[in-house]
Amino acid sequence: MLVGATGLGRDLAGAVATQLKTGLTVDCTGLAIDDRGFLLQTRPAFGGNIMATILTERNRPQMASVRPHVMPMPEKDTSRKGEIIRESVPVKEEDIAVKVLEIIEGGKEGVDVAAADVIVSGGRGMCASENFSILQELADELGGVVGCSRAVVEAGWMPVERQVGQTGKTVRPKIYVACGISGAIQHLVGMQTSDVVIAINTDQHAPIFEVATYGIVGDVFKVIPAITSRIRESRAKRAS
Repeated sequence: MLVGATGLGRDLAGAVATQLKTGLTVDCTGLAIDDRGFLLQTRPAFGGNIMATILTERNRPQMASVRPHVMPMPEKDTSRKGEIIRESVPVKEEDIAVKVLEIIEGGKEGVDVAAADVIVSGGRGMCASENFSILQELADELGGVVGCSRAVVEAGWMPVERQVGQTGKTVRPKIYVACGISGAIQHLVGMQTSDVVIAINTDQHAPIFEVATYGIVGDVFKVIPAITSRIRESRAKRAS
């Protein structure tokens, strides 16, 4: 049984697994079925330091939840057919133990990194919140948004809504530019399925280069302005 790892999905999956007395692996980044029929459920573990593959050997059903944008969209196969069964579940008010007393909407800045086609993301290597302005300039030129790593949020440089990674948003943009991000596994699981990953880091051995389509070993404070300038020059030439 697969459930989307949304707010409602997490709530539902946990309740169902408890009622059925079976296991549940949440926020999976990979799924497969072995020759014994076991669902191989892969997700980060031990604070994101390792990738664990979990099996539900004795209990059924096998359950897992998957974050949006983690799995690639397959090509449509018109030869395959499925049956949708809609069940009506009558629920009385007295059956619900939880009561909603008040709904308080939090302030949102209107940027959804999970929906963006282009993300220019900064890490600890950006050094300070004011330095994210150069990332915003590049994002504006590319028609994208600015994202960040967990370290940036913890430092108070960017709001949590911009965070990409295991404890943030899982994204699958067409272009992901990683600036000053080392590439800890907690971050990689949230962006490694991007179509194109461009990594910029002074450390040539940074793990981010292992998933990068293109890598630039250099100072982000020199590389990003140079890229932005070249894009502007190219547009100016085309306009003239």
